[in-house]
Amino acid sequence: MKFVIKKEDLYNGIKIVENATSTRALQPVLLNILIETVDKNTVKLIATDLDLTIVTEVDAQVEVDGKITLPAKTLNEIVSKLGNKLITFEKEPDSSIVNITCQNSKFDIIGISANEFPPEVYNIDLKEDESFEIEVKPLTKAARKAGFAAAGYETSNLLSGIVCDINGQTLEIASTDGNRLARVREIVKNSDDKSRQLIIPARTMNEFSKISGYIEEDSIKVYTERTKVIFKSAKTTMISRLLDGQFPKYNQLIPTESPKNAVVNVNDLISALDRVAIMVNDKTSIVKMEFEDNVLKLMADTPDSGKSEEELAVNYVAEPLTIAFNYRYVLEALKNMDCEEVKIGLNTGLSATVFKPNNDEDFVCLIMPVQIR
Repeated sequence: MKFVIKKEDLYNGIKIVENATSTRALQPVLLNILIETVDKNTVKLIATDLDLTIVTEVDAQVEVDGKITLPAKTLNEIVSKLGNKLITFEKEPDSSIVNITCQNSKFDIIGISANEFPPEVYNIDLKEDESFEIEVKPLTKAARKAGFAAAGYETSNLLSGIVCDINGQTLEIASTDGNRLARVREIVKNSDDKSRQLIIPARTMNEFSKISGYIEEDSIKVYTERTKVIFKSAKTTMISRLLDGQFPKYNQLIPTESPKNAVVNVNDLISALDRVAIMVNDKTSIVKMEFEDNVLKLMADTPDSGKSEEELAVNYVAEPLTIAFNYRYVLEALKNMDCEEVKIGLNTGLSATVFKPNNDEDFVCLIMPVQIR
């Protein structure tokens, strides 16, 4: 195998696929990226951890066909530090050693035979009758805004997933870890107007959001089957397992109205939370909030370190209310809002609280408070 490639093209290709490599070396080849020539002008890069697979094609001048797998971490470090010139890849005959040269730099990397890379993860039979097109920007925007509330992706239950509900021209994405819930709706151009619900691992949607910047098209093709979902653009394909089961009926949990409401500037609240949180107990991350007469008082304390307190001007005229939250949950919700002011829907000190933009954006986050002792 031998090919010549631009540094930028190769580096971008590595960045697209590298996060699909395994973090645990159950099979050493899963720590590697498969590099395979396609034709005289194209090289394919593939990475997988068996749950998520990413395939991308990059332009190259191919002189000799072939394939090999190389360690993703080492390959990324080498290419990132090379000059912005043409790079030559050449696999030594009857060997797993690849020579990488760029101007006066030369590296010899020991790879693993491509025959050990599992072909079933990327050789997928795509069925057009089980596909649809969807716009990239609304999909990635919704996934970014509503995906943060999912449980950690290491868990295998449904709460580690993001539910994508496509109904006509409306895309609804939601996630919950049991302590908080986020939901967003976006208008999309749905190619066939069919209704679908997919429960996709949060990690998959996070990775899709990261690589979406490399996708040139406005829309992508989505293929679904019983256990997999495939996102496909002209040059990049992402293949992921689907989560199977009944996602919680989250819309039933979101109050349509709240007895008490406060409106506060988002940036002011974020800054105040950041300052007050300096003194939180690391084990609980609790910040107490007191709402009374257009004032919000934020308080935190740690017995061994001290306490903090800050007051904010808010629009609040209901009866006084004291409530406490894991401040990290509140911060994440606020940082995913594209607005100047947040409307906080309150009931009691132990009731789920609604945080949503005080504008027309269809985004809502529901956060369970912490009982104050």
